[in-house]
Amino acid sequence: MLKSTYRIPDLPPPGELESKPVLKLAAAAHRFLAELKGRAATIPNQGILIDTLSLQEAKASSEIENIVTTQDELFQAALFPENPSSAAAKEVALYRDALHRGLADARERQGIISNNSIIAMFQILKRSTGGFRNTPGTALKNDQTGEIVYVPPQSGDEVILHMTALEKFINDDAYQHIDPLVRMAIIHHQFESIHPFPDGNGRLGRILNVLYLTQQRLLDIPILYLSRYITRNKGEYYRLLQSVRETGEWEPWLVYMLTAVGETSAETIDVISGIRNLMAEYKQKIRSEHGKIYSQDLLNNLFRHPYTRIDYIVDEIGVSRQTAAKYLDQLAEAGLLVKHQSGRNVYFINAPLVGLFQKGDEGKGS
Repeated sequence: MLKSTYRIPDLPPPGELESKPVLKLAAAAHRFLAELKGRAATIPNQGILIDTLSLQEAKASSEIENIVTTQDELFQAALFPENPSSAAAKEVALYRDALHRGLADARERQGIISNNSIIAMFQILKRSTGGFRNTPGTALKNDQTGEIVYVPPQSGDEVILHMTALEKFINDDAYQHIDPLVRMAIIHHQFESIHPFPDGNGRLGRILNVLYLTQQRLLDIPILYLSRYITRNKGEYYRLLQSVRETGEWEPWLVYMLTAVGETSAETIDVISGIRNLMAEYKQKIRSEHGKIYSQDLLNNLFRHPYTRIDYIVDEIGVSRQTAAKYLDQLAEAGLLVKHQSGRNVYFINAPLVGLFQKGDEGKGS
């Protein structure tokens, strides 16, 4: 049996956590999050942001695990789930579905993020009926060298013990004296160190980040692009995860995560502003030039589904297939949508909206 190389600490971990640099970054991150929360509230239908931005977070988080897909593959997979355009796009869609399940569970339980819910998310993400690890042998290795860099708790009893303590730390009001963003960073590190599942721990840990922000009411809906920062700074992310285990020093890790919250909040604010401006532009054009077909429901559909189809219009607006096809063709002829055909499937793309997300991809760096 492998020997664990790190003693999982009690929560909260010992030592100074809220140093001056940490509190300064936490204050800045809170300001950005407050602005993001307010900006999101200006979008009339919150489903637009939940559906589009959670998919972008899923895409970025999956890229950290080398599951890479394009925006086109991503939206086609959402459009035609029975026939996804790539295996990677299907994996990203499963991440989004797991996030949505976690959000629904937390809302149903008055904000509680339970281990049962975490297991349910794992089962969706990995298309599995399993739960926490209960057999030894798990070790994390360097991708390049194959060298073992970290051995998490090995026995099933240990995993359950530590996950029970983590569940309490996530939900118990006794820990409210610690800044919630500092707690989020600790929760993430503790989850990754427990490594409770055979696979998918990185993605599940990043889902926990944004669910926790909604639990703490720092966000109303899970829309933060936190994984985008981690994708850009992947080497530092893994280095600092391990550094805490080797040195017991938390400040560099906390600084990293708080910087991630601040920067990605600012980027997400820009994306939401772009969506809002584009919605206003589309609303004005459709009302003035195609007034007979305009409705708020139609406008919402074009932004909730960057790739849309006749069935979506029928279901969400309540018109006939013939009328839905007429609406979409009219908008395509006006240049507001781009019509595509793939085999027998016809779909319509809101190209400027997709362009907002592609612009974010181009800005990620290496």
